[in-house]
Amino acid sequence: MPSIPQQAYDAPAFVISVAAELAGMHPQTLRQYDRLGLVSPGRAPGRGRRYSLRDIATLREVQRLSQDEGVNLAGIKRILELESQVERLAEQVELLRSMADPGRRVFAAGPQGEVVAVPRGHRPARVTSSGALVVWRPQHRG
Repeated sequence: MPSIPQQAYDAPAFVISVAAELAGMHPQTLRQYDRLGLVSPGRAPGRGRRYSLRDIATLREVQRLSQDEGVNLAGIKRILELESQVERLAEQVELLRSMADPGRRVFAAGPQGEVVAVPRGHRPARVTSSGALVVWRPQHRG
């Protein structure tokens, strides 16, 4: 089965009635989940909800966690938040790996808290309100 391009997976394409049918839920349930912040669909110019394939997959996961696992909605919201955080951290790890060539293996916290690569032997620019924290990992030899 071919994979769906990321852009298509995240595109807000389905009106609430279609999304509800695809997720096996009532449209009012989708509205409630939106109000609770569990699944926040995109909006059409007329402010109508538009759900993506990612939203529908999340709705199915919410239903599974609720019905099969007995997790309450507050617990589900926390689980979804943590999964989102893990995704963001994994993306940051991949970014750091792509930046980690032999000449650039030292990283520091930038002014906004972002991770920046610093060439070996250089110090990060100091921020007047706080110093930068340099994080490094010695190379394994052998």
